[in-house]
Amino acid sequence: MKKILLIEDNKDMRENTAEILELADYKVTTAKNGKEGVEAAQKNAPDLVICDIMMPVLDGYGVLHALSKNETTAGIPFIFLTAKAERSEVRKGMEMGADDYLTKPFDDIELLNAVETRLKKMDALKKEFTKDIQGLNDFIRSAHDMEDLKKLALEQEMKPFAKKDIIYKEGAYPRGIYFLVQGKIKTYKSHELGRELILSLYKDGEFFGYNALLEDSRYTDTASALEDSEVVFIPKESFFSLIYNNAQVSKKFIKMLSNNLAEREEQLLKLAYNSVRKRVAEALVKLHDRYKKENEPDFTIQVLREDLASIVGTAKESLIRTLSDFKNEGLIDIRERAITVNNYDKLANMRS
Repeated sequence: MKKILLIEDNKDMRENTAEILELADYKVTTAKNGKEGVEAAQKNAPDLVICDIMMPVLDGYGVLHALSKNETTAGIPFIFLTAKAERSEVRKGMEMGADDYLTKPFDDIELLNAVETRLKKMDALKKEFTKDIQGLNDFIRSAHDMEDLKKLALEQEMKPFAKKDIIYKEGAYPRGIYFLVQGKIKTYKSHELGRELILSLYKDGEFFGYNALLEDSRYTDTASALEDSEVVFIPKESFFSLIYNNAQVSKKFIKMLSNNLAEREEQLLKLAYNSVRKRVAEALVKLHDRYKKENEPDFTIQVLREDLASIVGTAKESLIRTLSDFKNEGLIDIRERAITVNNYDKLANMRS
């Protein structure tokens, strides 16, 4: 049974609305002012909030603001009730993140249709999407249906990139974001002397190139293919339509953009304090964790020594010497350019 929180200061309106919802088989909790409503939402985590605007103690805008700042309540669908139907009031509520607006007086059908629509859209957003091109299209189609995002393209053009091909360059201005359908992508920064430091590695089903777009700035890194890859480009208009038109879509999308800044900070600390030997071990563990397939007995990867040195943050010569030591110790095996991890645990727990 879906739980609805009804926040309304008018007793008759509160009781009548609650009765309609209960007859439609919803479990209803009521609050007579905004402060009590916020407390009830944080305590019981309803599936939907219906809230009057003009109330004592805390008005509806204050309720919406308070709930949006709390991680546990930020994603709850929110419907405003008001006797005021001025365009400015509607716009203010929608800009703050309200999902719908009902003007008093409303009839039973209007209320129940609004509630059912919001709950259905919420259920659609909870759906998990596979990390492939079909999953991407399913997600975009779901978001499109939810908010009638007309600008979202359901069929994005997939472009192949050969190994070492540049996808975008440091200093260029972003026109959208990228979705990796198949392959491996690296992003890196270049030193004025030609050295590279690899910042992030991407695998099938991940987005990249979005930081600069969100910051409205130029790329601070370069993206290129570690191997033959297939990439979808999503124009910024489609991206921003998805982000701005619905708080739930935004939350879901951002969750999919799973590069964590903490990981970047940890990488810098390791570069500063860990030995080359430990950093090489960590790089091999990182490649193993990101690219090992579920049913693959032994992890083997073909990686250019220049790329591996860029992940480690060391000279190619130092990397090669360390890899040779690891091979002699039985931690890895090397056949031409392919590296096989033989002892993951020892690499993962290597001391500085």
